Amino acid sequence: MIEPKIELLMQKGIRQVEDELVQWIEEALEKTTYGKLEEAQFRNLVRVADTTESPEVIKNFLRYQVGRDSKWGRGEDSLATRIVTDIDIKLKSASDAIAKESGYPTVKDIHIELIRRYLGYGSRCLKYRNLKTS
Repeated sequence: MIEPKIELLMQKGIRQVEDELVQWIEEALEKTTYGKLEEAQFRNLVRVADTTESPEVIKNFLRYQVGRDSKWGRGEDSLATRIVTDIDIKLKSASDAIAKESGYPTVKDIHIELIRRYLGYGSRCLKYRNLKTS
């Protein structure tokens, strides 16, 4: 069992990076290429994130979607590639820093929580972007 103080410090650390999470996913949606991605397709990715404790499962699902059609984009400038890169680099780095600062013993728990929030914010942002272009 994790001490309540450590749990609170971890939660505080997550709250402190929320602005960055929003900025990262908004930038990903603005500066990458992808097709007519619908909110429902993005929500499916969010649902996968909500039902697993594994970043690898989330990335695997996203790669599967890329293989099915080009709505997530393809290649180095695609939204799919950017999301995978953000999970591996930006979100992992933030998770490591939060774990170190808070003393939380399981970086993976923090990482998955950041991924869930990042993707959730992405779903909201996509909804808005699609409204502007319709």
